[in-house]
Order: sequence, then structure tokens, then C-alpha cells
Amino acid sequence: PRKLRDGGESFTLFQSPEEGWQLYTSAQAPDGKCVCTAVIPAQSTCSRDGRSRELRQLMEKVQNVSQSMEVLELRTYRDLQYVRSMETLMRSLDARLRAAGGSVSAKSFQELKDRMAELLPLSSVLEQYKTDTRTIVRLREDVRNLSGSLAAIQEEMGAYGYEDLQQRVLALEARLHACAQKLGCGKLTGVSNPITIRAMGSRFGSWMTDTMAPSADSRVWYMDGYYKGRRVLEFRTLGDFIKGQNFIQHLLPQPWAGTGHVVYNGSLFYNKYQSNVVVKYHFRSRSVLVQRSLPGAGYNNTFPYSWGGFSDMDFMVDESGLWAVYTTNQNAGNIVVSRLDPHTLEVMRSWDTGYPKRSAGEAFMICGVLYVTNSHLAGAKVYFAYFTNTSSYEYTDVPFHNQYSHISMLDYNPRERALYTWNNGHQVLYNVTLFHVISTSGDP
Repeated sequence: PRKLRDGGESFTLFQSPEEGWQLYTSAQAPDGKCVCTAVIPAQSTCSRDGRSRELRQLMEKVQNVSQSMEVLELRTYRDLQYVRSMETLMRSLDARLRAAGGSVSAKSFQELKDRMAELLPLSSVLEQYKTDTRTIVRLREDVRNLSGSLAAIQEEMGAYGYEDLQQRVLALEARLHACAQKLGCGKLTGVSNPITIRAMGSRFGSWMTDTMAPSADSRVWYMDGYYKGRRVLEFRTLGDFIKGQNFIQHLLPQPWAGTGHVVYNGSLFYNKYQSNVVVKYHFRSRSVLVQRSLPGAGYNNTFPYSWGGFSDMDFMVDESGLWAVYTTNQNAGNIVVSRLDPHTLEVMRSWDTGYPKRSAGEAFMICGVLYVTNSHLAGAKVYFAYFTNTSSYEYTDVPFHNQYSHISMLDYNPRERALYTWNNGHQVLYNVTLFHVISTSGDP
């Protein structure tokens, strides 16, 4: 595999099937940035990749030989300086021995002995010279073999030289990057291990960020409890939320029910307590902009999720807009998904998923697909997916670690590609991995 990087994005390339590009995107990098794993089809322009890889390996060997030669050169230079200094010492000793004739005093003998001791390291230097000589012979043979291999590859590659192949690879990488820029949606294939942000509040509640806010806006909203609550805390940043500082309080004019609230483009959407009314509360003006009854929607624990908690109505935002998940008597308790107009709260279109809501632990929307968990307790997994674009469904098996054993809120944030959860008094995040298939023409 090859890893490519472009700023904050990372791509991993593998050999692949020919039907199209396959990209897995996830925000699971340690720094929180997006990581894409791309599976690119084998094309005729890349049929020489094996030889290109061999050529790169040969280039690495050439570099290793070059480094070895540099080491030898430095060592030879150092040893040569030492030998020259020893040569001067040996000439001095020879001159003194000649001058002494056959008579040497005890003092002179000791001085000669000390000088001779200085010559002892010379033997190891000479041994190193012998070793280096053998190394040079081996390097000469390596260079001869490399030259032969390079010539053979050059002859086989013909017109497609290494530089040409490099340009082709760069062009392919540029195409991948351009294609990745167009990616926004994909199929859920994995959920990361939980990341506990904070332990705060009661067993049930919800917390969220604005899915439509610019990246510089990192405010966090916190709503403790699942019924009759009116107090919403707004923290300036995620760091402030973790520390419990720098927040303001909003007091809603009407209490909420459940935990299926969502913040979208500066407004809070929630279910008014003991009703099937959707309320849109604007934070900046601290006022209700609009409220509307959701036709036929059950409320007041008529059709909640498996954990209860007045969770009859659940509001969600994904890449395509605002959604409501609920059920009606007409739908026999099965989950209904409706697209809502965020300005008027009118239902634009609805789908009957056929999945019983009381059997669902929680649910969330990604790219127009409703994903349903089979439990709110330990051992839960994403078990069911309903595709609104095709009005079809499938059963899935995407496990995730329910660390604190009781999830009462689970929502997807498309801006951060993350799942926000309230798990037994803990505020927890999960990163998600999405799968994309793109035609070889480059169009998603």
C-alpha cells in the first residue's frame, strides 16, 4: 500500500478491483483530521507498477551505496590524519634510536617506551583499512549489479521511463484528491471506539454542536434530563464544556420532551412536552421562530425508543438537511422518516421504514440513510439501514462499544463526521467510517 498526504488529508492506496474507485473516509486520525483509504482500480497506465517498484528499490540501493561510500570517505580521511601523525612520531623515534647508538639510559628508555605505547592503536587502524578494502570490493560489485539491473529495466520499460511513470502516478493522485473533494456521502461501515468527553448531569440528556456552523464556531449546547426541562447551557467551546466554564443559559419558553433535540443553523429544534409539536427556538434572538404539529405523530411515551424517556420524536440533521423520526398509529408503530423544511417545519416527504420503533435503541441519519441500533444497552450494534433515495432497506452488522451501558441520545454531526451520544451521564463521541464507490470516469 502507498500512503499519500495532502495537508490534513491522508490517503492509502491499494491494488483494487476494476469496477471503480472505492474510498473509505473516516475521522479517526489521532489529530482528529479526516483519513481516507482509497482502493483504486488497476488501469493500463499502471500496469508497469511492478517494475516501477523494483526501480524504486534499486534507487534505494544506490542511495545506500552512496551513503556507505560517504562513511568510508569520512573514516578514511580520519584514519589518514592519524597515520600521518604516527608517521611523524615513528621518524622521531627512529632518529633518537640512531643517535643513542647502543647505549640508552633508563630515563630515555622509559620515554621511548611511552612513545611506543602511542603507536599501539595503529594496528587497529590498519585492520580497519583491511576491512574497508573488502567493503570497497563489495560496493564495487553492488554497483556493477545495479548498473546491470537498471539497464535491463530501462530496456524493458522502453518509452515509459521512470520519470514518465512518476508523472502518471502524480496525475492519478491529483485525480484522487479532486475526487475526494467532491465526496460528502457514503455508506456506514464502521464506528470507532468511544471517546469520553465529560461525565456530567443525570442518566439521560443530550448535547450537541451546530451542524451548519462554520468551523471557527465550536459552541456546545447541553440539555440535562428527558422531560419538562427548559434550561439550555451554551458553552463557548468544546474545551470550555470539558472544564465547565464560559457558558450562558437559555430558558426555553416551552419545556421539552425526550432527548432527540438538534441544533441547526443557529436554532434549536425540539419536541414540546406533552404534544407532537415541533418547536424552532432561535438562540441569538432568544425567541421561538416557528412551531408546528407533526401530523399523526405519537407523543408522551406512545411510541418511544426501547429505553422510553418520552423519546417519541427524534430530530436529526445530515448532509441533506433536517429530518424527523417518529411513528404514528397509521404506521402501526413502525418508524417514519420525514424531511422537514427548516424554515416552516412542514413535512416535505415521508417514508415508512417498516421497522418497529419500540425495538430500536436509537437512530441517526447519514447521507439520507437512517441507521437504527437494536438496543440502547451493552452489546448494541447498528442493525438496520433504510435508504430514502431508493425506499429500500437492509440489515446491517456494525458493532460499536457501548461503554457505559445505557445510551439515551445518539446523533450524527455531518460537519464533524462524528456521532454524539449521551451514555449514562457521560458525553461521548464516536468517529465513523464511510464507504464510497466512484466510477472510473471520476464521477461519484
